[in-house]
Amino acid sequence: MKRINISSGAPWEEIVGYSRAVRSGNFVFVTGTIGLGPDGAVIAKGDMYAQAKRSLEIITQALVEAGAEVKDVVRTRMFVTDISRWQEVAKAHGEVFADIKPATTLVEVSNLIDAEALVEIEVDAMLSDA
Repeated sequence: MKRINISSGAPWEEIVGYSRAVRSGNFVFVTGTIGLGPDGAVIAKGDMYAQAKRSLEIITQALVEAGAEVKDVVRTRMFVTDISRWQEVAKAHGEVFADIKPATTLVEVSNLIDAEALVEIEVDAMLSDA
């Protein structure tokens, strides 16, 4: 089974030893993703919805690079730093996945890798034609 590693070019990839996404056979796994701008800084400080939307844009790009599409996503996991604001990330998630309806998890965590990050999202996809 062929394995393809997809890099985002983030400096953390080499330090930590991970890939933005990994495709193995008909599976694509996208690592936890926070809402970063082109400069590598967290965008929209204090805005969970905007950060979630950006995370999902980055995830979508990684899926495409791996030969997948959003419709191939079968599982999502959302990590938020304030569960009382779950509706903000849920809105962004619903805008992308309302028709796909993957299995999902939404949990609160104490911190993310950057103190300005409010949400981190990861996805698993399965291609039916591989």
